[in-house]
Amino acid sequence: MHTGQLLGSGRTADVYALDGSWVLRRYRDRTDITEELAVMSYVGAFGFPVPRIGPPAEGARPTDLVLQRLTGPTLAESLLTGRLGAAEAGALLARLLRELHAIPPRVSADPEDCVLHLDLHPENVVLTAEGAVVIDWSTAAEGPPGLDRAMSALTLARIALDPGFPAGADVRPLLTALLAELSDDGGASAADLSLARARQRENPHLTDHERARLDRAVDLVLGCAP
Repeated sequence: MHTGQLLGSGRTADVYALDGSWVLRRYRDRTDITEELAVMSYVGAFGFPVPRIGPPAEGARPTDLVLQRLTGPTLAESLLTGRLGAAEAGALLARLLRELHAIPPRVSADPEDCVLHLDLHPENVVLTAEGAVVIDWSTAAEGPPGLDRAMSALTLARIALDPGFPAGADVRPLLTALLAELSDDGGASAADLSLARARQRENPHLTDHERARLDRAVDLVLGCAP
């Protein structure tokens, strides 16, 4: 099928323009998008901001997702350009996590569980004219909300320790703001961070250098917590 212009590439997928309303997200290493579609449909039914899901394109592969084409910068881009400050961005991430964790589990019978994104960071939040929209639900699961908070915090800390991150783009203020906002919800405990570290260590898409920073990233999160 004709995929159109390549709009961007991530660790696992490429995104192509289909037209002005829809994009094609094509995974390079996954064969089953059933669960991702189910989670997006489920949380969307509760009013959580996710891209609309489009009809399968003619000739689509099993790894293809047709999604609403979103217009606007990512939260990461807004931080880098100074459009948003760390405090406002931290509050937004915390609110999105809180709203997501208010959604009951779709499958789990444990009443303490909820829907988890497990990769909610500034590059996966698009700021549209209608509001923030959360993208990339490929790692979504169900479990305790503390794990999701810890995953977001640990990802930010890992980025903060990356020597290749753009100069002047200090992520520590955002991490500190996020942890402050999450403190009333339980924050990111040492136990949750240990689980998050183990999960990220097993992520085949992380580089060896990123894995090597995980222990220091945990220490950074604990040091930034209020």
